[in-house]
Amino acid sequence: MLSPDQARDRAQDIVTRATRAGADAADAVFAADSALEISVRLGKLEDVGRSESAELGLRVFVGRRSASVSTSDLSDAALGALVERAVAMAREAPEDRWAGLAPAERLLHGAPPQLDLDDQANGQPEPAPEALRDLALAAEDAARAVPGVTNSEGGGASASRSLWALATSTGFAGAYAATGYGLSASVLAGEGSGMQRDYAHHGARKRQHLDSPEAIGREAGERAVARLNPGRPASGAMPVVFDPRVGGSLVGHLVGAIGGAAITRRTSFLLDSLGQPVLSPGLSVRDDPHRPHGLRSRPFDGEGLAVSPTAIVEDGVLETWLLDSAAARQLGLEPTGHASRGVGGAPGVSTSNLYLDGGKLPVGTLIGDIAEGVYVTELIGMGVNGVTGDYSRGAAGFLIRNGEIAGPVAEFTIAGNLKEMFLAMTAANDLRFRYGVNVPTLRIDGMTVASA
Repeated sequence: MLSPDQARDRAQDIVTRATRAGADAADAVFAADSALEISVRLGKLEDVGRSESAELGLRVFVGRRSASVSTSDLSDAALGALVERAVAMAREAPEDRWAGLAPAERLLHGAPPQLDLDDQANGQPEPAPEALRDLALAAEDAARAVPGVTNSEGGGASASRSLWALATSTGFAGAYAATGYGLSASVLAGEGSGMQRDYAHHGARKRQHLDSPEAIGREAGERAVARLNPGRPASGAMPVVFDPRVGGSLVGHLVGAIGGAAITRRTSFLLDSLGQPVLSPGLSVRDDPHRPHGLRSRPFDGEGLAVSPTAIVEDGVLETWLLDSAAARQLGLEPTGHASRGVGGAPGVSTSNLYLDGGKLPVGTLIGDIAEGVYVTELIGMGVNGVTGDYSRGAAGFLIRNGEIAGPVAEFTIAGNLKEMFLAMTAANDLRFRYGVNVPTLRIDGMTVASA
């Protein structure tokens, strides 16, 4: 794979070609990745997969007209044809008065922050297939050793390295590399029609930060066994408690409602909420692109703007929209450094390492006064309306009775309205950073629970 400097130079070269060919402005993305994945089942190797890819995307502007093209053919002749095609397409495209590159004065200049995302830059070699196989086998073995586990869907281990570069005709050029490691196990407990499945997974930028296979396997097995012989909860209004591995989806719905596209199109249930309370007092939602070896850390955004930690919600109050340059122009505001780019097309917005904090109660205290409720560990379906905030999802988990986690429950739905749910949210103090979106255990009173 190329080095970050070589990737940056490739992106910069295609931008130079585009401006020479008649584009008024241009930006380019170069993306490459390699990945090795190993899967095992019932103690035997099942599959070995290796993938490598490299793509280049070019966006050009002729006045307020623009076009985007991409290719995986990186030969000199193919790139020359790509530039000519992009400029010709832009000349025929409709005008968009909001389109354009990010403001030049907002671009990141100087050395980017060092985020320690690339294990190989620190001398860590790519793991051999045999090493990944042994990790996957150890995880599956630990899961199958849990009493009550009767079958396995397998264990898996992976290692990858990705490279991302961006260059603009306004003077920005940058690139960075990131490694990733993953380890998982998925098993079944019980027999026949009463079998239950669950899993555990962990991902990390650095190999040394990956959970042990024994811990991952044991967690997968214990989760599956705990789900055996589920009942159904009573129907009615009651507290719903979200396990951290599913609670992050709630914050995802909030972020979706404050993105530039939803605001400019007026299709958000939080449309008039800027500067208003959207969460319970004391709770905050933060985005930290500079978190060392974070799963979604980045030194600059998809338009080349500097990024920095942001309080999206502070003490319950919504502080900002998430805007790329086009949405910011349309709203008369400044871009927020949350632009996100793929190889093709225009930027959208995304967060980096997103988390909700401010919870002060231990989990035991959070559920201690619940006479009857449900603790949700799995969400099913996508019944969420981003315009109205209406929320309805299938769920599985555990009954809460007299302040204690009771038996497993399944085949029920939970429903409410996100705007009301956010304001009724209470958080525990068990926040851990394990995913791209991290939340503590969350409780929302007054949700509607209905057995299927």
